[in-house]
Amino acid sequence: MPASPFRDLTNLGSRAFDRVGELTDRMLDGNLRIGVTGLRRSGKTVLTTALIDNLLHADRLPFLDVVATGRFIAARMEPQPDQAVPRFDYESQIARLTAPDPQWPNNTKVTSQVRVALRYMPGTMLKRRLLGPTRLNLDIVDYPGEWLLDLPLLDRTYAEWSRETLELAGRAPRAALAAEWLAYLSNRDPAGPAEEAVARRAAELYTQYLLACRASDQLLSLIQPGRFVEPGELVGAPVLAFCPLPEPPARAGRHTLWAMMEERFEAYKTNVVRRFFTEHFARLDRQIVLVDVIGALNAGPAALADMQTSLSATLESFRHGRSSWLGRLLGGRIDRVLFAATKADHIPSNQHANLRRLLDGLVEERRNAIRFEGARVETMAIAALKCTETVMAEHQGRQLACVRGIPIGRTEPTVLYPGEIPDDHRLLTDDGVRRLNFLDFRPPLLSARQGRGLPNIRLDQALDFLIGDFLS
Repeated sequence: MPASPFRDLTNLGSRAFDRVGELTDRMLDGNLRIGVTGLRRSGKTVLTTALIDNLLHADRLPFLDVVATGRFIAARMEPQPDQAVPRFDYESQIARLTAPDPQWPNNTKVTSQVRVALRYMPGTMLKRRLLGPTRLNLDIVDYPGEWLLDLPLLDRTYAEWSRETLELAGRAPRAALAAEWLAYLSNRDPAGPAEEAVARRAAELYTQYLLACRASDQLLSLIQPGRFVEPGELVGAPVLAFCPLPEPPARAGRHTLWAMMEERFEAYKTNVVRRFFTEHFARLDRQIVLVDVIGALNAGPAALADMQTSLSATLESFRHGRSSWLGRLLGGRIDRVLFAATKADHIPSNQHANLRRLLDGLVEERRNAIRFEGARVETMAIAALKCTETVMAEHQGRQLACVRGIPIGRTEPTVLYPGEIPDDHRLLTDDGVRRLNFLDFRPPLLSARQGRGLPNIRLDQALDFLIGDFLS
């Protein structure tokens, strides 16, 4: 049934009313909302922790203009502004990373947020005389990577999603992981009667397939729906008891298995995905998208292709374009997007440019579309927490740039030559990938850091792109 224009106007007015408080905050005190997004294992929690820590200390941000020009005064954490959203637990995360035996954080399980207030002097003499010391409230929002991949469902019908998902599950390397689920579906008639036991068993097997994809050493990124593997408060809810089905040759009746699954798919979109988008993503001003290119290279070309598909599908649902006061009032648009290849410390510094160009190629199509819509886009190679150092080592009479750090599972530093990263993903072959060797490293020992921010690579440049104009 088509939506009533009066209902659309009512919804628009409701959204505008809800945004009045935020708009007022922006006029009285500068407010900026950054979404830390990205696929699983890309380092969102570490990056959020490092952003907060380095803003609080600000001694490792030489290329953040407000720091470089001596205009930065101080920063402090403020109470959580959104009463219904959990506060990002910075204190526990920084304690974990700086302990005598440092450990990496666990994966992000829920949406969380933190507010950091920045005090600075404006960049122009006129602003300094008129305003004096100025404040920016920076809200940083961290999301589970799996929930990101639900956004493309908003533009899919159940038939389209089923067709795409079944086609993907039938190809290597997913086919072996999906075998039990696909075998179960082969003995079920989508046009047959709707049976709760069948729906739940099919959903259970589909969930097991998704969990196997997530655990696979192939680093498979495209996992939908995200709440099947990170259900949160929805454990056991009927809205998670569905899965893709082969489309019946004729239109399915009301009480068929297909109709039951389709109804639950639509309920999932309405009650889970759309609500998540409206309450969180629609309010973002800036966005940083983290990409574990290093991990995908370790897993091979299939993992890179899967990652590229996931990124492209996810970003279709984001609204990008130049901000305006009216746009912020009615829902806002993201006007700056940073694609960041994480874990740049896993390779020598002389290969960072190739890592950035490789990422640039992976997101080229979506990057150009976002630029066309009026937003600014950058790609960078970064490390939120620097775990290694670049050293030179001799091998067969050649001087090679290597990395030195302590790999996970070891206690002593290791010097590693990871191989040469090409600057174009189209140059990667199975044979070329086999010559690459990346290890995961332990966090550095920082128990005696004497109040300094976490060591990083290009976190200052990332911040300057994301918030520098608000601090001018």
